[in-house]
Amino acid sequence: MLTYDVDIWSIRKRSGRPKPWELRWRVGERAHSRSFKLKPQADGRRAELMSALRDHQQFDEETGLPANELMARSSPSWYEHATEYVLMKWPRAAAKHRASIAESLAVITPALVTSRRGEPRAAVMRAALYQWAFRAVRTPDGVWVSRHVAEKPPAEIRAALEWVAARSLKVKDLEDPALLRPALDALSLRLDGSKAAENTVRRKRMVLSNVMRYTVEEKGLLTANPLPRVDWTPPESDDEIDFRYVPGPEVARALLGAVRDSGRRGEHLHAFFGCLYYAAMRPGEIVALKESDCTLPPNRPESVKEWGELLLGESRPEVGGGWTDEGTSYEKRGLKRRKRGATRTVPIPPVLVHLLREHITRYGTADDGRLFRAARGGRVASTEYCDIWEKARKAVLSPREAESALAAVPYSLRHAGVSLWIKSGVDPAEVAARAGHSIAVLYRFYAKILKGGQQHSNSLISRALGDI
Repeated sequence: MLTYDVDIWSIRKRSGRPKPWELRWRVGERAHSRSFKLKPQADGRRAELMSALRDHQQFDEETGLPANELMARSSPSWYEHATEYVLMKWPRAAAKHRASIAESLAVITPALVTSRRGEPRAAVMRAALYQWAFRAVRTPDGVWVSRHVAEKPPAEIRAALEWVAARSLKVKDLEDPALLRPALDALSLRLDGSKAAENTVRRKRMVLSNVMRYTVEEKGLLTANPLPRVDWTPPESDDEIDFRYVPGPEVARALLGAVRDSGRRGEHLHAFFGCLYYAAMRPGEIVALKESDCTLPPNRPESVKEWGELLLGESRPEVGGGWTDEGTSYEKRGLKRRKRGATRTVPIPPVLVHLLREHITRYGTADDGRLFRAARGGRVASTEYCDIWEKARKAVLSPREAESALAAVPYSLRHAGVSLWIKSGVDPAEVAARAGHSIAVLYRFYAKILKGGQQHSNSLISRALGDI
């Protein structure tokens, strides 16, 4: 029990004892004492207690310690605290968010240590924290525990966890905000030392901020959040898409044709890649697309130029079996950055209408209505469609282009689709709505193209002003 009822008495000498100098004080109803070999030692400790009293600190009746000192002694290490935070968040967090928390803490934790002597290799430390310390598994009785508690890790992983556990800073030490600077610097870098993308740094810093709020507001381990007191800004990085490597319409169409001509699986995934380009959908949205989500015009000659529409409400992003409750390599969730149950509509041009209709006629659907599926019926894995994409690149691009970042990944088709809409003069708000972006994200990633359309907008305004 904490109290302000404290008396600190003068030091007395008890001759004939190994530690003759005794400091005595009372907290509430309990007396406390401590003996020292030398009088200056006793004087120093008395001065510490008097200083705490002058700072209006309460004292703990059982231990006799000032509140701050008691907190420091009982403070868990950062490693222990971060592990507890993961287990607290895990049951309610989406699989992607679980992985994001683990990734962020795996970067931050090695920076919050008292010594780097004997530090394991960075890759080993990252794997130990990401895959074992900050990943939870359910025990047979339904309790979530850290993976390394439920399973026996390899010797190298176990040694890395023992190293960081022994050297991790006390949470109370973070009252000094300067100790957080190495952690902030660490999350702004990739494992190879190069600069991380601005969006990645922002996401990891948000995890650190949430942990610190939990530390202060729920656990009471710190008197205030030290993070806002750190004068730190991330290194400048450019999140804007490098449009030198975004394929134009001719190259995009050629790549789609090469996908179709690459073999049986390429034919099956031709419309998949068509959704990436013509509807600018995310891969996770495409693999969840069902026939019931598609409104296609009648298959008649007079309707050949009519547009269709997709109603999107589900995504199945790939995340890895270790992060989902079911052990699947993907999670079922709503649209990115939307409330659960939210939908968005995407008008689709006749060319994609034709691709989807042909796909449904030729391949049918899975039992749950999904259009695209792996050979054994499950979710189309990224490894499969990335392999097909790489074959298409080699078939379409010159050797020099193939070695460059031009259309390096299938996601380049989504960038190409959004870029085409902007260049065609579609209102940015409409582009953002169709792509599932916020306006702010659209302007951050597609700023160069949007600026390029300003002259056309100026001309339209000038024409309108001239008509007044």
